[in-house]
Amino acid sequence: MYPVNQSKQAFIQGEVALVGTGPGDPDLLTLQAYRFIQQADIVIYDRLVSKAIMSLVPGAAERIYVGKKQAQHRVPQEGINQLLVEHAKLNKKVVRLKGGDPFVFGRGGEEALHLLNNGVACHIVPGMTAASACTSYVGIPLTHRQVSQSCSFITGHVKDSGELDLPWQTLNDKKQTVVFYMGIKSLPIITEQLIKAGRSASTPAALIHKGTTPEQQVYRANLSTLAATVEQHNIKPPTLIVIGDVVNTFNEHHLTNIGYLSP
Repeated sequence: MYPVNQSKQAFIQGEVALVGTGPGDPDLLTLQAYRFIQQADIVIYDRLVSKAIMSLVPGAAERIYVGKKQAQHRVPQEGINQLLVEHAKLNKKVVRLKGGDPFVFGRGGEEALHLLNNGVACHIVPGMTAASACTSYVGIPLTHRQVSQSCSFITGHVKDSGELDLPWQTLNDKKQTVVFYMGIKSLPIITEQLIKAGRSASTPAALIHKGTTPEQQVYRANLSTLAATVEQHNIKPPTLIVIGDVVNTFNEHHLTNIGYLSP
């Protein structure tokens, strides 16, 4: 049994907990996340919440799936917002499970604002975002002395118009790691624009598919061959894209698929 910090704010009926579950491995859940999950009357969960984490939900708790794929929304965001309010006002302890961190490309801010504007209190439970967890599991440090002094997390999700409007000129620093979420479909645009902005075509890059889970796979390439690697291996979402010299930090060492390095 995990310890419970009695000084923490109580989770009471009529409230919502926005809980980040990380990228999939239940070992990466925070104690706070586990505590809220165990108290849930109802769980409203996303596509990227793993089966292993869902197995921690109490058997008596109701489950509602609201997963999204690009252009395929089982329940639109407005509907999810309203579901949270409706169930909270039925005096339930509502747990909203979200992959990664609710406030990192998770639309948690929108949900929290909607709850507050409708008189519902909410708890924000941070989760380990994919950029830090998945890269660690495959031996890629986001920053490394004399190699990378900064990192940027960017959504590669294109607009309805098919455009990807980003400040490309700010991403051409050789000593900056760039991580794209939700960028597989827009990868040809990403690589083309980065090279056009001045990033070297030979910049090391990696694709991390289903990171931290038993299905984890990592593919290494460079900026010019990244899109072709996706085509060759038929790589699908969820896949994280990592670009920068840090990708090759541990190339000469052996790395298992669970974040274990050996000489």
